[in-house]
Amino acid sequence: MVAAEESHGLTSRPTTLEEAVGVLTGARQVVLLAHVNPDADALGSALALGLALHRRGAHVQVSFGAPERPAESLRDLDVAGLVVPHHRVVHRPELLVVLDTGSVDRLGPLADRAETAGTTLVIDHHVSNSGFGTFYYVDPRAEATAVMVLHLLDAIGAPVDLPTARCLYAGLVTDTRNFRAASPDTHAMAARLLVAGVDAEAVTRPLLDTHPFSWLAMLSAVLATARLEVDEARGLGLVHALVTRDHIDVGRQEEIESVIDVLRTTAEAEVAVVLKQVGDRRWTANMRSKGRLDVAAAASALGGGGHRHASGFTVDGDAPDILDRVRRALADAPLLG
Repeated sequence: MVAAEESHGLTSRPTTLEEAVGVLTGARQVVLLAHVNPDADALGSALALGLALHRRGAHVQVSFGAPERPAESLRDLDVAGLVVPHHRVVHRPELLVVLDTGSVDRLGPLADRAETAGTTLVIDHHVSNSGFGTFYYVDPRAEATAVMVLHLLDAIGAPVDLPTARCLYAGLVTDTRNFRAASPDTHAMAARLLVAGVDAEAVTRPLLDTHPFSWLAMLSAVLATARLEVDEARGLGLVHALVTRDHIDVGRQEEIESVIDVLRTTAEAEVAVVLKQVGDRRWTANMRSKGRLDVAAAASALGGGGHRHASGFTVDGDAPDILDRVRRALADAPLLG
């Protein structure tokens, strides 16, 4: 568990699995939020837990601050129609559950719900989680928030049927890079979800292996901006690329997010960074390492956070200046051993 700190005038405190279950099962109105631009772990975890609470009789909404709709590859996970646009989220929910979100600013326009909710429970596996909300249940040892949600469902006594299992499997397969970074226990969880009826190929293909033809042109344009700097990142090598608003305008969210997975294959670079332009001078960054450098520390120095091997941040400025800041942050990042 991470240490408690002050947030929005409330004293956050860590909670146990049993206490988290008590908070969840005692509420009759629950809003579950993922971070902006939710990935499969964030949205899949929210939907799996939301479905269990919905079946127990609670009024449930699942949402996120942006974009208006989930990524196309994730829409089939919402079998009960729990996802609502951010402008329809109740203003003062009895219970707010924030999943897979390291800091309140990652909620975007829904960040104020952490202030207006009667109780806020944060469920996350990011080591950099700031401990906001009323309670937080954070386990950096978990490879995915979906792992934690499965433990919660078991503690609640909720059935893990096929719709629930598909949501959880989507989170596991993406956050473990198709189980390449999964522990034996997480492989056992995946096996359990397969026994529940999950078709691994059908879930995985749209998430990891399917792109429209236009992706090729977008990827070509983005990779043309790629630069390799073998002396950066403490001499371990840095590769970076820019995704401008022109690229974003012609690509789906899935295609934009997939760029980092191509860039990280560069053999000469320990660290890969993709800067994405989301405003005139605002950029978000994805950072990945191959396991020798702590990019979470670098991201934290730049106002973000995440995992030691996968992290990100959002910052205002010009791309060349931001890249200079990235170089400095990586030069100070701890080596992992």
